[in-house]
Amino acid sequence: MKKADVVAFFARLAADNPHPETELESVNTFTLLVAVVLSAQATDAGVNKATRRLFATVDTPEKMIALGEAGLKEHIKTIGLFNTKAKNVIALSEALLRDHGGEVPADRDALEQLPGVGRKTANVVMNVAFGHETFAVDTHLFRVCNRTGLAPGKTPLAVEQKLEKAVPQPFRLHAHHWLILHGRYICKARTPDCWRCPVADLCAFKPKTPPPAGKAA
Repeated sequence: MKKADVVAFFARLAADNPHPETELESVNTFTLLVAVVLSAQATDAGVNKATRRLFATVDTPEKMIALGEAGLKEHIKTIGLFNTKAKNVIALSEALLRDHGGEVPADRDALEQLPGVGRKTANVVMNVAFGHETFAVDTHLFRVCNRTGLAPGKTPLAVEQKLEKAVPQPFRLHAHHWLILHGRYICKARTPDCWRCPVADLCAFKPKTPPPAGKAA
């Protein structure tokens, strides 16, 4: 995608949603980290449903450890892979206390050393909690970047590296949120809503999907 098209692409997404935010609910940086860990291979809506009551009382590493793995499982048992995720959340809580004074580190490498935290999770926390211009490549963002031609790549890391080079200011801080939300609600996996897409004319995807019966383009 040409530089001018990239600018137009993000300008239109920004006009539709000037202040995009993560759809994961949290009360502080620790609960944000936990929510992102729990969201792997799960929907944000499903995670929010499971964590609302949990985060109302358990909002620090100390409280999470006190709750324990079994107690945490009771809260998150509706989330996929909840057994492994509960184990990781307790372990990362212990690591935060042991290695970081109970605080979530504002450093991607340090975050990636925590149990259950990969590069995508670290990038989300760095962006949402600490305001860093990172690109968290989830399945939605990966699909959008490849389908549109914005930042094609065979791996999430390759897409992230392309985005680092391609996304200009003033769009870098919110770029990954715009792309994730675009993929979640418009550029959907099976049948993208090309007929209502604000960047359809800039997109490399062919053929464009027509509006369903009764819907105007």
